[in-house]
Amino acid sequence: MNRAPSWGVTLPLPGIPLAAHRHIVERMPDLGFSDVWTAEGGGYDAFTPLALAAAWSSRVRLATGIVPAQTRGPAVLAQHAATLAEVAPGRVLLGVGSSVPAHVSDINGIPFTEPFKRTRDVVRFLKRALSGEYVTGPFDTFEITGYRLPWVPVEPPKVIVGALRPGMLRMGFEEGDGAISNLLSASDVPRIVEAVGPQPPGKELVVKVFVCPSDDPDFVRRATRPFLAWILNREPYRRFQEWLGRGEALAEVHRLWDAGDTEGAARALPGEVVDELFVNGTPEECRERIARFHRPGVTSLQLYVSLPPGVAGDPEAVLRVLGQLGPR
Repeated sequence: MNRAPSWGVTLPLPGIPLAAHRHIVERMPDLGFSDVWTAEGGGYDAFTPLALAAAWSSRVRLATGIVPAQTRGPAVLAQHAATLAEVAPGRVLLGVGSSVPAHVSDINGIPFTEPFKRTRDVVRFLKRALSGEYVTGPFDTFEITGYRLPWVPVEPPKVIVGALRPGMLRMGFEEGDGAISNLLSASDVPRIVEAVGPQPPGKELVVKVFVCPSDDPDFVRRATRPFLAWILNREPYRRFQEWLGRGEALAEVHRLWDAGDTEGAARALPGEVVDELFVNGTPEECRERIARFHRPGVTSLQLYVSLPPGVAGDPEAVLRVLGQLGPR
């Protein structure tokens, strides 16, 4: 059955201090948003905003999308998730993934080796530890000499996998509780669903949608091209976009980036690719385009919102825009 997906927003929103998000989190359920999502790279950590959201609202689900599988030990990840689950039982979704070398090696000094196996091993450990099992013995990428959580969450958090291509997507459903994918267009979603295959009940397929609610195309290009050029030149995303059929459209972007011309690579990013990967237009137009990401099998839509001038920094203005973007 193609049930309506849950809708969520990635926090913190740009231009608003983390501590000033309380009013936004409290109001989100009234606007149709049931999930608070975080991500983790080189800025805010993923868990502190969720701990605050848990204190601010008992009506939102708390989800990481994603936490790198390499930058914390497996037991520390389990402790983070179990602690959140104690204060928000039944409302925690732990998304882990391989991330990219820029977030693992470049700024943390941790080798980016065997990302698929590391993510799989962490998921296996988390599923066992969060169920209260005593975990000991070797995995392919690490060895545990004995660990058990001092308490078991009443409702263990779901563990989902950040996944782009078929192998990781299938692993998320076989080893964990589902997957989360991002940087794709609505027309790409059926290919993700097909790669997943049959979805058992209770599993999650989350799609992260990047949104810039502005009908000024010049602003949208200026605001999104640097980020898109950077992330589309990370190896996992290069391969993902090639698999989706954008290899030729992005060839010049990759050539310039590899030559060290990062600004030229951003300028070379085709406008049609920007429009496919970053939903834009008036808030009403954006909402219509976001709704197209809901395809059979998709259980949650996670919005990453890049705010236009006049909105960023004003919590009330942000709430008005979220109300226009969200489900009705």
